[in-house]
Amino acid sequence: MSLTAAQRRLREFAEAEADSSPLYAHVAAHAAGDDEIAGLLAAAPDPDPELLFAVAHRLVQADPIHPVTRYYQTMGGFDGVDAETWPLLRTFLLERAATAGELIASRRVRGDDVARAAVLYPAIAAVAKQAGGQIALLEVGCGAGLLLGLDRYGYRYQCDGGEQFTAGPAKASVGLHCAVTGGGFGKPAKKVTIGARIGLDADPIDAADEDELAWLEACVRGDQPERARQLRAAAAAQRKWAPELIAGDIVDDLASAAARLPPELPLVVMNSNVMGHLSEIRREAYLAALATLAGDHPLWWVSHEPYCDGLTQLLPGRSDLEPAASEPVAAVLSIGRWAGGEPAVEVLATTDPAGQRMNWLG
Repeated sequence: MSLTAAQRRLREFAEAEADSSPLYAHVAAHAAGDDEIAGLLAAAPDPDPELLFAVAHRLVQADPIHPVTRYYQTMGGFDGVDAETWPLLRTFLLERAATAGELIASRRVRGDDVARAAVLYPAIAAVAKQAGGQIALLEVGCGAGLLLGLDRYGYRYQCDGGEQFTAGPAKASVGLHCAVTGGGFGKPAKKVTIGARIGLDADPIDAADEDELAWLEACVRGDQPERARQLRAAAAAQRKWAPELIAGDIVDDLASAAARLPPELPLVVMNSNVMGHLSEIRREAYLAALATLAGDHPLWWVSHEPYCDGLTQLLPGRSDLEPAASEPVAAVLSIGRWAGGEPAVEVLATTDPAGQRMNWLG
C-alpha cells in the first residue's frame, strides 16, 4: 500500500471506526498526517490501522514502566488523551521502529471478543430447545475458541423496560453483561448442555501460550480494560477444559470437522464476525457447504454477522437489517435451517459487533 493510501485508511479509521476508543481516534488522526508512523503501516501486508495500534500496544506491554503506559488502561493507566499523548507515543514507536516493522510484517489482527457470547447464548439456547437438549457445537473461524465455552459463562441481560434476566452457572469465572432493546426478549434458558465441541480455523490460536495470549490482548484497544479482563478470564477458564481446535479451511474442511463430533448429537454450526473475511465466492461456497452438511445430518446454523456479509444471499432486500447511518457497523443474529435443500432463516436480533447490546426482533 502506498503512503497516501495508508494515511487515508488512518483518517477513515479516526473518523468512522474508532467510535468507543478516544485513545485510538486521537492516535489515528495524528498518524494520518505523519509520514514516518503512517509509513510503518504502509509496509504491512495487511494495512489495517488496528494492526498498527496492536503493535504499539504489544510494545507497551513489553515496556510497562515507560511513561506512555499511563494512557493504556489495559496496563493500569488512568490518564485520558491530552497534549502529551501523541508526541510521547510517536517517539516511543520511532525508537522501536525496527521491532515494530517486524511485528507488522509477521502479525495480523486477531479478535476473540468474549462479550459476543452474550448475544450468541440466547440463539444457542433456542436451538438446544428445538433440538431437544444436548447439542454438538462446531465454531468456524474460532480463533482461540473462547466462544466455544459460552455454556460456562454467566450472563446478565438488562432490558430497556427494566427487566433483568440472568443465565449460566451462578459461580462462573467469566461474567458478561448485555443491554437489550426491543420487545419479546424473554428469560433465556438457565443452562445449555454442549455434549461435544470443536473449533475450526485457518490458524487456531493457543490461548495457553502466553505470547499468543499477549498478542490477542494487544489486539484489544488499549483504553478498553474490561475487554482485556474478560479475555484473560476466559483464557484462564479454558485451560480447565481445553477444546479441540482444528487447523483447516472453513469451507473445504467443514464436513471433516463435523465428522469428528458424535453423530447422535444435533449439530450446531456457529460463526461470528467471520464471513466479512471471505470473498463473495467463498461466502457462497460456505453456504453451499452448510446446505450439503444439512442434507446428511440435522443441522442448525447460528450466525452473527453484518447483514451485507452473512445474509444478503438468503434474505435479500432486508434493508431493515442494514446498519443505521449513525452506527456504520452492526451485526445480525440469526438461526438457519435447511429443509429439502431450501434454507429458512429466522432473524433474532441486530447487535453491535462486540456483543454489548442488541435490539431483539425475534
